[in-house]
Amino acid sequence: MEREKFDLGREIRVVPAWAVVLAVLVFLGIQFVFFRFAWASEPNAPPLPLQIVLTTMAGTALAFLVLLVGYVNRDAGRRGMNRTLWTLIVIFVPNAIGFIIYFVVRHPLRLRCPQCGTMVDSQVNYCPSCQFGLRRACLQCKSAVDPNDRFCPKCGLEQETSSAQTRS
Repeated sequence: MEREKFDLGREIRVVPAWAVVLAVLVFLGIQFVFFRFAWASEPNAPPLPLQIVLTTMAGTALAFLVLLVGYVNRDAGRRGMNRTLWTLIVIFVPNAIGFIIYFVVRHPLRLRCPQCGTMVDSQVNYCPSCQFGLRRACLQCKSAVDPNDRFCPKCGLEQETSSAQTRS
């Protein structure tokens, strides 16, 4: 199994609908609060074009944070991590440090076994349900071997040159 390539469109589709709706509400709420309460009674309010720019920037920033929280919530689940825990971490750890921590320590994507459909970690060589060979493995030590490797990087055993998947 090869590593999946990054696809921005697929990653954007990970954001759940509730996060999109909440982000829109946050954006509109910021506009309403600023125009209705913050600057309505302020005698030294900035000019209207500047008000529009400032509220748009603030609303966009907060809406983006809501979308990121939604992304982390859904992404943690698809990576086999605790969704609730990571959602709370990214919400309550200040200055976006929670997001940084999540993106540094998140697990690789789980993949489906092509034979039985079980979700498996991307680092395993064999499916734990049906023992299907997901990646080429060394004949001696069973560690992962790249299809182009002539020797096992762990034990040094010479590998067969065929690209067929090895089963034991």
